[in-house]
Amino acid sequence: MNYRMLRGDSFNPFRNLAVEALLFETLGPEEMAFYLWQNQNTVVIGRHQNAWQECRVKLLEDEGGLLARRSTGGGAVYHDLGNLNFTFVAPRACYDVHRQLDVIRRAVADFGIAADFTGRNDLVAAANGAKFSGNAFKFSDAVGMHHGTVLIRVDMDRLGRYLVPGRDKLKAKGIESVRARVCNLAELNPEITVPALTDALERAFVSAYGSAERIAVSDLDPACLAALEEQFSAWDFRLGKALPFDATLSRRFDWGGVTLELQLRHGMIERAAVWSDAMDEAVIGRIAPALEGLRYENAAIADALRALDDPRTEDLAAWIAGEELG
Repeated sequence: MNYRMLRGDSFNPFRNLAVEALLFETLGPEEMAFYLWQNQNTVVIGRHQNAWQECRVKLLEDEGGLLARRSTGGGAVYHDLGNLNFTFVAPRACYDVHRQLDVIRRAVADFGIAADFTGRNDLVAAANGAKFSGNAFKFSDAVGMHHGTVLIRVDMDRLGRYLVPGRDKLKAKGIESVRARVCNLAELNPEITVPALTDALERAFVSAYGSAERIAVSDLDPACLAALEEQFSAWDFRLGKALPFDATLSRRFDWGGVTLELQLRHGMIERAAVWSDAMDEAVIGRIAPALEGLRYENAAIADALRALDDPRTEDLAAWIAGEELG
């Protein structure tokens, strides 16, 4: 196996997302890549999230920030230069999320901070149970990608101003605000810095996997990188076109929240949109096409969801079957 490490050459979220997408698309069967990068004043939302419901977009942009959408599932996060992002890209045969998370644990342990993996995608500090890292995942038939954040000295005031957590999520977790759920590692050890943790992460990666070749972003195909950067920066991809929806159905499950927005015509579902912070972005992407063209009735919708043959869509089907449709 050939191991490669690279560091971002920009604080531009669209370029950084393009780099990891290109690594995902071009990874060889005997290669693994470890990428460390930073974004400046950016909110990054999950692949199937509604930007307007997750972020105060106008406030963010008025204050010089950027709204980006990643290719993985999960929830919205705030990035600034007090945050460090990591990406593992590996063949499915050697993809191991626990081994990958051990790299992060080993690195923060260098600063006397013990960490635990909890819930569906969080790393928390053992000392106070507060989250300092959220993780998300994406898979093809051959390749797996695991990326996440590490809060070191993030501006918590901006994080709290820009992110808008759903009321059902707050109620389910018994919390009052976004800020109450997270912490900076610098609160636990004031000596930790982004450059120091960057070096520690690379040492931990080599310790876990073996010697690694250092490559630069400039070594990647510039034309492919530019095309992907254009895709990630496009308004339609980031924010989408607003449609007039006649019916909105929302529910939170153990695996994430889902909102179905349905455009109806003569009792039929003409258009559908599905918003979710679920980690499995692939199954969420299959729902809207399965609903379009159906009668707007419980049985038809529930049957279509069951036909997708996934535990999450089974949950959705059971919910819809008993829901009173307006």
